[in-house]
Amino acid sequence: MTHATLRSLSASEAVALPPLLHALWLDAHGDWTAAHSLVDELETPDGCSVHAYLHRKNGDASNAAYWYPRTGKPAFTGSLADEWTALATHLLTP
Repeated sequence: MTHATLRSLSASEAVALPPLLHALWLDAHGDWTAAHSLVDELETPDGCSVHAYLHRKNGDASNAAYWYPRTGKPAFTGSLADEWTALATHLLTP
């Protein structure tokens, strides 16, 4: 699956995704709140990455700054669209 395919899934297909991919799908379809609820307690590095992205997208830079160090990687500095694509690509890579 590619990031474009992920974005194009139907809602019934998306619910079968692992939580982080489902969160990205929800975000791509305008449901930030539901996306955030899926990652709110996932404190793995990947969970923290999606969590940081969601707070950055929501305009909460201080909350995003809290989560980025927990990812083990530098904070993403590109566009939100590029960050979404990078996260989806990473999570889809076996």
